[in-house]
Amino acid sequence: MAPSLLPAFLYSSPNALAADYSRFRVGERLLLTGHSHQAWPDVGFAAQQQAWLDAAEFVDDKWGPVFERVERVQRGYARLLNEPDADIALDSNTLELVVRFVSALPLRTRPRLVATDGEFHTLRRLLDRLAEESGIEVVRVPATPVDTLAERLAAAVDDRTAAAFCSTALFQSARIVPNLPAVAAACQRHGAELLLDAYHHLNVVPFDPTGLGRAFVVGGGYKYCQLGEGVCFLRIPKDCTLRPITTGWFTEFDALAAVPSGVGYGRGGMRFAGATFDPTSAYRAAAVFDYFQTRGLTPELLREVSQHQVKLLAEQFDALDLDPAVIRRDRTVPLEQVGGFLTLWSPRAGEVCRRLKAEEGVWTDSRGDALRLGPASYLSDTQLVEAVERLGRIL
Repeated sequence: MAPSLLPAFLYSSPNALAADYSRFRVGERLLLTGHSHQAWPDVGFAAQQQAWLDAAEFVDDKWGPVFERVERVQRGYARLLNEPDADIALDSNTLELVVRFVSALPLRTRPRLVATDGEFHTLRRLLDRLAEESGIEVVRVPATPVDTLAERLAAAVDDRTAAAFCSTALFQSARIVPNLPAVAAACQRHGAELLLDAYHHLNVVPFDPTGLGRAFVVGGGYKYCQLGEGVCFLRIPKDCTLRPITTGWFTEFDALAAVPSGVGYGRGGMRFAGATFDPTSAYRAAAVFDYFQTRGLTPELLREVSQHQVKLLAEQFDALDLDPAVIRRDRTVPLEQVGGFLTLWSPRAGEVCRRLKAEEGVWTDSRGDALRLGPASYLSDTQLVEAVERLGRIL
């Protein structure tokens, strides 16, 4: 199937990819969980079994096959970042990587961190605790209005700032943050680091590294990459000399035969390496990255499909003509400025989410007063229309 023909096949019923996700039964269920938990293609199941078989066959020698998969995963993320030779560190979750990054910052001489108030809970909690216990000043820049967020974040960076933090797409509203090179320029001007969270961006919106310079980028495979849990990444600038305090012994993996002299760090992504990990996720992720390439599922194609699906959901929701006091969407935001899901705002979002699943068999997710409808490339237009009709019945 030629990549240029894929969108039409994906909009039809049955969706041309649905058979590749048979274990998740995506053709039988209305899984609008595409933002919170994408289904995994069947190739991941076989890869997960192979991890067990390799451990049984090779015992201690399994780490050769493991690191071959790790390298494939690193290259997969590098492709999505549009930086084929990117230095990539991997770990089981973004918390491990962000903590390692923060531990490397010169907080004694630069006791100030700048972030938006729209960051995911991982970073929010970490920065809140740092502010409580360490005397570090944490500056929160309001995430709205999003159109001016980058400029306001850049203005908050000064010579006392160790790092700035910002998502490339906001986890609650799906808004894509424009003009992030302005933040990168401000950080470079003041000697601060920049960490961008691209978890809600990669593989559903093409990533453009232009103007981001030496920014760190963090993300993972649980959402749009369809890799499942346990395989997150940190993109590290080529000239990085930071020395994380929370450093694992894997950073010395290539020099274990020698007696360590001082605390050394590995090259590239190994500078931020952790310690022993469950390699099953690397097997699964390598297989899924291969699947996306074989199927021609590029970020550009997936963006085209996603925009079609989000637009269809929005049109179907608008046609319901519901009371905006009960549930609404922000029609002032062009759909081209949102990521991979449609946010509906309701004071009873959690209840609507629960009843949709229990009474109508529609799987969604909610955060606060945001009900998030997350389509995915394996769903047909017919399924999306049916899901919104059932939403109307609940409301």
